[in-house]
Amino acid sequence: MTNASFSAKSPPTKPRNAERRTREYLTPAEVEALVSAAREIGRYGHRNATLILMMYRHALRVTEVSHLRWDLIDLKMALIHVRRLKSGVPSVHPLHGPELRALRRLKTQYPGMAYVFVSERGSPLTARAIRHIVLCSGEAAELPFPVHPHMLRHACGFYLANRGVDTRTIQHYLGHRNIQHTVRYTELAPQRFSDLWED
Repeated sequence: MTNASFSAKSPPTKPRNAERRTREYLTPAEVEALVSAAREIGRYGHRNATLILMMYRHALRVTEVSHLRWDLIDLKMALIHVRRLKSGVPSVHPLHGPELRALRRLKTQYPGMAYVFVSERGSPLTARAIRHIVLCSGEAAELPFPVHPHMLRHACGFYLANRGVDTRTIQHYLGHRNIQHTVRYTELAPQRFSDLWED
């Protein structure tokens, strides 16, 4: 087999992320549009909107949100126990009004379930299903690039950095063991340049 015939039969290379989208995070306005769009799609709009909201607010990876159980959430104390993957550091996050209202409604809709985000059969949503929900919500929101779930985690990091939250706090919130993984958020935050000009 010649090199020419081999290359002709090779599968096309996957385009780099930079070729498919200009950045790897979403702005708060884009997240809001994503949540709103998810709410309007199909029979599971509230579940899907809550899923996206929780992934954004708590920087949850796909597998972390798939494995999220009700016994990790205390609605009375307004707390969520976040178990991180990839050797990440676990933490406890406060829950705020929009999340609490969404979660209470979700629990009413799916009573007796061990997992927070379930399919119609009652099993935890798969990683593939979660990616599909986020992608379709991005299309419905008419965002100008394909959206994947990890963009919500990055969106959380950049939101906190733009709020002026210190790097160490962001590190603990996202569960990074190595602070070098957190530095990218503060390095790209325009907020740190806001006082350079007086006018």
